[in-house]
Amino acid sequence: MPYLPREIDEQRLLNTRFLWAIASGAALTLQPVMVGAQQFNEVEEITIEQKQALPLEERSSVTYDTYILGPGDGLQIELLDLPELSGSFTIGPDGTLYLPRLRALYVEGLTVEELRYFLTEQFSTYVRDPQVFVQPVIYRPIRIYVGGEVKRPGYYTLGGSNELSNAVKEGIINNQQISSNRKRAGTSDIYSEQLNENSRQEKASFGPSFVLPTVFDAIKSAQGITPYSNLSNVQVTRKRPLGLGGGRIRTNLDFLSLITEGNESQNIRLFDGDVVSVSKSKVVMREQLLKAGQTNLSPQFMNVFVSGRVKNPGGVVVPQGSVLNQALTLAGGPQLLRGKVEFIRFTREGEVDRRMFRYNPGAAADAPNNPVLMAGDLITVRESPLSATTTVLNEVTAPLVGVYSLYSIFNNFN
Repeated sequence: MPYLPREIDEQRLLNTRFLWAIASGAALTLQPVMVGAQQFNEVEEITIEQKQALPLEERSSVTYDTYILGPGDGLQIELLDLPELSGSFTIGPDGTLYLPRLRALYVEGLTVEELRYFLTEQFSTYVRDPQVFVQPVIYRPIRIYVGGEVKRPGYYTLGGSNELSNAVKEGIINNQQISSNRKRAGTSDIYSEQLNENSRQEKASFGPSFVLPTVFDAIKSAQGITPYSNLSNVQVTRKRPLGLGGGRIRTNLDFLSLITEGNESQNIRLFDGDVVSVSKSKVVMREQLLKAGQTNLSPQFMNVFVSGRVKNPGGVVVPQGSVLNQALTLAGGPQLLRGKVEFIRFTREGEVDRRMFRYNPGAAADAPNNPVLMAGDLITVRESPLSATTTVLNEVTAPLVGVYSLYSIFNNFN
């Protein structure tokens, strides 16, 4: 019988005390927090050289002392030589895990290693010297916030576990395989090393779908970067497990090196509740924008609107990183009799960037009279005094010409 709401609240309190006991070192000693190649630390930051020197498996693995369990996570739990108490289980929406004998246990907020220790304590009431092994087999979709200089800041839900889930259903991970590995391993310490090796082999067979979403996925979900995004300074803030002291930890990434050099160590995996913030540059980062445009980080094309004295006024689709003169060329180019060019942009801060300048086909990219474009920019080639006069004369004389033509027709009939 599952716990009643009051009992669940009481167990949450007990779990919190259990986690703080771990944090004080009374129950379990955990390793430093490692996520990807980036060490999150409130005081000291790891250098890029140190990150790149880390082994590949350490840069790519999801460490069990940092991943915080929550509703939707699927776990393979086994008590050695006790198949009736083992199996695959999913954490429910209320954060509880229903297990044989133990009923519903509130486990939200625990790491995998903390859960293993907690279950060992719980099963010790029914089993003498229980050997408990826990392995995640399905990672829940994560909800993160992407802010700063991206096109569409906000909350996004990212997933990466569908193919892994199918793999589990198809039997790539099964109780028999895990059980045999554990029996061969013997003690828990030896098994831990064996499990890490098995985990690496399983990840290789699953391919990219096994991994959690990364910073790249987060920025892409926010519709990419703007001309003012500074990818060399991307900040990630993360909840810290209570067993490691709680609170939040933060790190800075040189994400630009991923695009320019393929430095995968800066594309760390994201966990539920992470906050990704892209810093803003005071100047347009056109080279960076062009590099990003060669990847699928941002949409390849964008829409701007060109009107006035051009041959083909209307909406124009231009590649990322394009400048004003390129948009005018795609609109057929300015007509011979033309005035100044009016450029209008509505900024995210609610202001209007409005400029008037003379058309210069040889202007340098990102010059004041040839700005780098953003989606939604408005470009108008205004009338010159001569073209305006011609237009007015045409409007005035056109009716007179029509009347004279009618008069000539009637005259010919008479």
